[in-house]
Amino acid sequence: MQIPLIVSFVAYMLVMVGIGIYFYFKTNDLSDFVLGGRSLGPGVTALSAGASDMSGWLLLGLPGMMYTQGIVGSWIAVGLILGAYINWHYVAKPLRVYTHHLDDAITIPDYFSNRFEDKGNTLRVVTAVVILVFYTLYTSSGLVGGAKLFEATFHLDYQTALIIGSFIIVSYTFLGGYNAVSWTDFIQGILMMLALVVVPVVVIYDLGGVGEGLRIIESVDPANLDILSGTSFIGIISLMAWGLGYFGQPHILVRFMSIRHEDEMNRAKTIGMTWMILSIIGSLAVGFFGLAYVVSHGVDLKDSEKIFIALSQLLFNPWIAGFLLAAILAAIMSTIDSQLLVSSSVLTRDIYHVILRKDASDKELVWVGRITVIAIALIAWYLSTDENSSVLKLVSYAWAGFGAAFGPVIILSLYNSGITKNGAIAGMIAGSVTVILYKHFHGGIFDLYEIFPGFIASWIATLLFSNIGTQNSKNVQKIFNEVKGRLNKTF
Repeated sequence: MQIPLIVSFVAYMLVMVGIGIYFYFKTNDLSDFVLGGRSLGPGVTALSAGASDMSGWLLLGLPGMMYTQGIVGSWIAVGLILGAYINWHYVAKPLRVYTHHLDDAITIPDYFSNRFEDKGNTLRVVTAVVILVFYTLYTSSGLVGGAKLFEATFHLDYQTALIIGSFIIVSYTFLGGYNAVSWTDFIQGILMMLALVVVPVVVIYDLGGVGEGLRIIESVDPANLDILSGTSFIGIISLMAWGLGYFGQPHILVRFMSIRHEDEMNRAKTIGMTWMILSIIGSLAVGFFGLAYVVSHGVDLKDSEKIFIALSQLLFNPWIAGFLLAAILAAIMSTIDSQLLVSSSVLTRDIYHVILRKDASDKELVWVGRITVIAIALIAWYLSTDENSSVLKLVSYAWAGFGAAFGPVIILSLYNSGITKNGAIAGMIAGSVTVILYKHFHGGIFDLYEIFPGFIASWIATLLFSNIGTQNSKNVQKIFNEVKGRLNKTF
């Protein structure tokens, strides 16, 4: 098993690093490094957005939840699909138009700063701090997932697996920047979807059909087939609230900003949503029917988040298993590279360039971006050294933080001309602080995902504080109306 796995993994990783090397020679300035020069087509935009969104959570965390909770866990999929569709339909095109119109804003802090004429850079700094705090946690979740993959596949100890996985992921992000990240995500997105379609089909066939699989699952616990079992109205709302996170994820939002023309957004939405629906259904099926396989074959599975890994190794030829397991690495890499790049772009563009060295050359900025990729990765690696870390828990915390801090501000800034800098700052702080406090101090009183109260707090604070203090200038209002007029012609 070892040699085919190693060959498959090495071949896959060499292709990814090769893409990074190719785009190393194509990266000339900071816009190329952090946004690809706004040159991506709809297919690459859609699949790279999806792949960077789902991460190792799609092949580790979500199947693990279905394995332990049964069909009730599928409520999270309903919320995610609804949230992603609304994000593509109502946020993607306006954000692409607005960021291009605002002096070609290339980062989320750039967009907020230009949108509200933040000459003192207060809003830019607040946005950057929120991004760096929650991305450190998010990146850490991916490194944990990578370590679990190498640990289970090659029987390495956790710390060695963590070092190997981290090195591979950082290398091509360091080299190629945004174009490398997007094109590797495109390839990885295809690989992930194929794996999530193939594995559950083979599992169901091995079990003797869907009916037999359901019978075995029911014999374990009838509640596994009850979509309302063990939950409540608040519990369902909590699971579906994951969909609120889409409006505030910087690594997804920058994909909308990078498409070469806003008229291609509808095509990208169709591709992206098709990919997402197929992938999520496959992921749910892996965990759900994986339980039936484990029970019927007497498999000793100690970690539910490794169900996809176990099925790939048990059901497939070693060469095929190698590429299926590479899909997990693809999922992990496709998110971490995006997170590292967004964090790096924030430090480079919004802190180093705008505040510290306004006269920095393009070459200097690109290298600062590369160095900060390594620095952020080292911090995330340190946080990942606890081998008992849960991929799902780390992802849920970071997802909630971004969704609550940025989601309401993004939506309101695109559709409400009265939102001000004070409102945006208050919304970000209220959302992120509510998530942190609720996560640590609510004590289980309410079975409610922290993104829900955080999102509401941010929305209210943004509207409330927009009516306090300095209002928007005539130029801010003028630009808002220009963008609105352009969108009215194209929507």
